[in-house]
Amino acid sequence: MVDELPVDDPARPRPHFRTLNLLVGRMTTIKLAYWAALTVWELWGPRGWSIAFAAGASGVAMGWAAWSARQVDARAGAIGRSIPTVATAFVTASVVAAPGSLPLLLIERQRSIEGCAQQLTCNPAALGLWVAVFAIGFLLIPAVFALALRRGQPA
Repeated sequence: MVDELPVDDPARPRPHFRTLNLLVGRMTTIKLAYWAALTVWELWGPRGWSIAFAAGASGVAMGWAAWSARQVDARAGAIGRSIPTVATAFVTASVVAAPGSLPLLLIERQRSIEGCAQQLTCNPAALGLWVAVFAIGFLLIPAVFALALRRGQPA
């Protein structure tokens, strides 16, 4: 059995607007900060340290997601793990925060064609970095958030 709760259990309340608003706000903040940090580093950070910085930023973002999922808000309470909240975490990651990765894509695309005669990709590592951090931001960070949510009734 995937979920221990029956679909039409009247004892389990549906997520409230404040709870879902808190979830969307937290996930969006984490993801936009992640993309902004990576983009700023790629623009002004020293070359050759992109992978190390991306790994560090990914670790910080995943830690922040796990910590944030467990925090109790004074007005909305805690976010309980349920199918709607997990789905909302992934939808938020894809719809709201994923466009934040586009500036980084443009930077990495430009870096991938630097020094090429015919504007073809001569440096696929730049695009590979973007694909890797996109997968981390799109799948791994929301998964860490969802797995860190409290089980059972929200507080």
